[in-house]
Amino acid sequence: MISWMQKHNRYLVWTIWIATIAFIGAGFVGWGSYQFGANSGKIAKVGDITIEQSRFDMAYRNLYNQYNQQLQGKLDDKKAKEIGIDKQAFAMVRTQTQILNLAKQYGIVASDTEVAKALESFEGFKSNGKFDKTVYEQYLQSQNIKAKVFEDMIKDELIINKLIALLYTNSTPFEDKAASMPLGLSDQIAYSILTSKDVTISTDDSKLQQYWSINKQNYMHPEKYLIEILWTPTDNIEISQEELEAFYKANANKFVALDGKQLPLAAVIPLVTQEIRIQKAEKTAQRAYIDYKKAKIQASEKISIFANDPKISPEIINEISKLKNGDILKPRVVGTKYATIKLVSKTSPQTMTFEEAKTNLLKDYSQEASKNALQTLAKNTLKNFDATNAQAVKWISLKNNDNALSLSNEENLQFLQELFTSHKEKGIINLSDKVVVYKIIAQRVIPSDNKEAQMINQSVSELKRKLLEVNLLKQLDKDFSTDVYVKGLDLE
Repeated sequence: MISWMQKHNRYLVWTIWIATIAFIGAGFVGWGSYQFGANSGKIAKVGDITIEQSRFDMAYRNLYNQYNQQLQGKLDDKKAKEIGIDKQAFAMVRTQTQILNLAKQYGIVASDTEVAKALESFEGFKSNGKFDKTVYEQYLQSQNIKAKVFEDMIKDELIINKLIALLYTNSTPFEDKAASMPLGLSDQIAYSILTSKDVTISTDDSKLQQYWSINKQNYMHPEKYLIEILWTPTDNIEISQEELEAFYKANANKFVALDGKQLPLAAVIPLVTQEIRIQKAEKTAQRAYIDYKKAKIQASEKISIFANDPKISPEIINEISKLKNGDILKPRVVGTKYATIKLVSKTSPQTMTFEEAKTNLLKDYSQEASKNALQTLAKNTLKNFDATNAQAVKWISLKNNDNALSLSNEENLQFLQELFTSHKEKGIINLSDKVVVYKIIAQRVIPSDNKEAQMINQSVSELKRKLLEVNLLKQLDKDFSTDVYVKGLDLE
């Protein structure tokens, strides 16, 4: 929420005004001091209108309180500076002032009577359902703001609302019709669904050999390491009942079932035993590592492993890959033992022979050959395709898209999207492992019902509103330049 507000603060101008009193009674918020120039009390000029410090204060205070609510009361001056509340508040006030400049050009004003009515409508200033001047004055005093300044802010708010009301327009019947037409469009299609079962491919060795010669770079043995391992076993370490119970108690959070309930000690004795043994064997493994490094003892075994060896964790394989010949890794836990590993030599990835790659070759070739054969079959089927040789003929639409073709939900959505965005009378739509050959036989438009028509009207009106806001703000930036008198508030 916080990051969204930071990114879109300019577009909150329609819903957050500097005169809002949602936080009546909130204490005065401080945010440090700014350096004022010759225009004391004024922080900037936008177009022909100056921005007073008091207006910025109100905007900052309300924005600060909103963030503070989002952060559950944990906001302070340092955090407010990091978030950039001062710049956001100034951006908001600047945008409002740009709108006031536009309203001024059009001669839009608000009377004192309208301001009075607005004041009287604020629930926060009422007692027993009526406007209470004492409550109003107490609020002004708590916010350290004069009545005239506050009421001027309300007047500006009324002017902005009048301007926006003039600019806003709901969608027209033509726009609603244009938006609803795709939703109401229904196609009667003849179709056939083709799968790999409809084609036959040859997988003899000559075909596989040819495929392998072209794609052999995709069939490589991973990097290979010749290593020596010095094992430090742990299964010979004795553990008392007291040690088991103490470890289990100290690490109870490790031993829980899928439902979050703690498992009893009796159910996890093998796990607890293994962890204790690994802990107790660590010093022995470290001493063995030192002796091995000094050539006082020999490795337990010498083996070759590939970079994808499942017996050793990817983390340890990654460490081995970074070693130089002769380097030794300090003891690492492998299974239930410690392994001190020395890299003897490293072999770069090697291309597999045909026989070594044959299993994977067969799988990959079969998939590709089947896909190509399916495309050829689909193209041949499409040449003379109509309702007489199709598997089925159905009416389908975006409105009633309940898997008319017996596809998976994902395939059905993909099919409908491609069908209703295509300009072709007939064609081929490729899905995950199948192909749909189709031909449109007839089309019709299903009228929207009242509920759909209302939703379309709201959606189109909302889209027009958002486009208006975006383009209006761009134009305001061009028409009404800003001169800032206070250091630290520049938005560039």
